[in-house]
Amino acid sequence: MRIDLKDLTPIERQHYLQSAVAPRPICFASTIDAAGQVNLSPFSFFNLFGTTPPILVFSPSRRVRDNTMKHTWHNIHEVPEVVINIVDYAMVQQVSLSSCDYPKETNEFTKAGFTAEPATLIRPPMVKESKIKIECRVLETKPLGEQGGSGNLVICEALRMHIDPSILDENQKFIDQRKIHLVARLGGDWYCRTDETNLFLVEKPNSKLGIGMDALPGPIRNSRILTGNQLGQLANVHELPEVDPAFHDGRLTHIFQYYSVSPDEMEKELHSYAAQLLEAGKVREAWQVLLALN
Repeated sequence: MRIDLKDLTPIERQHYLQSAVAPRPICFASTIDAAGQVNLSPFSFFNLFGTTPPILVFSPSRRVRDNTMKHTWHNIHEVPEVVINIVDYAMVQQVSLSSCDYPKETNEFTKAGFTAEPATLIRPPMVKESKIKIECRVLETKPLGEQGGSGNLVICEALRMHIDPSILDENQKFIDQRKIHLVARLGGDWYCRTDETNLFLVEKPNSKLGIGMDALPGPIRNSRILTGNQLGQLANVHELPEVDPAFHDGRLTHIFQYYSVSPDEMEKELHSYAAQLLEAGKVREAWQVLLALN
């Protein structure tokens, strides 16, 4: 299926792009106008764009249906400050409720049942129920078009974070990703949440270079069993492993006993076992199983 985006209606473009570019974190933005009227609204065109200085960017886009601008956009031009409240699963339904197009004089804190908490450096209030609040100064705004669906970048400098101690690690220093069930937007009405059942670690080769796929031995690189992800794990070691004479494994012994008469079947069993080890994050053991054929 090939799609030229210029040939689509704005609604169709929105569907395909928002379904494909996902999951997207949610900026739950609290702003205030010059008269002191507070607004609270979620935006899924949002991300971190640097840490020195700490820059967050979100986009209150023009409404697709009627090309109108959102109250958030008007507010940050009157008072260039915003609190970005991070959304977790415990508050997602209320956040969705706040996205209704209420009249300007409506306080979404009240409509959505959130508690307004004074910020410490800026005028807009924070959402007390959010476990992470970031006070920001708006540095720049940049319209990206004049049609419905056009983005409007709001470039912010993060000044101060407020973090609920309940989501910190055992040393009460850093955020434990397993404790905050972050929520993200997908396409249409779909969302997703993170918790311990769907989190996984990917080791980063920060100090040493991985050997790369091209350095894998041919039988491993061309395996009919191992997936691209699994080969990526094997190729992330910084040097090609060697057979460890001290490595002992009961299942490996079983495979050699029962499949030694058929080299093809034995390779299949070894690769299948290595795949299971890799799924469990046991890269060293998987390498030893695969090297057993040498």
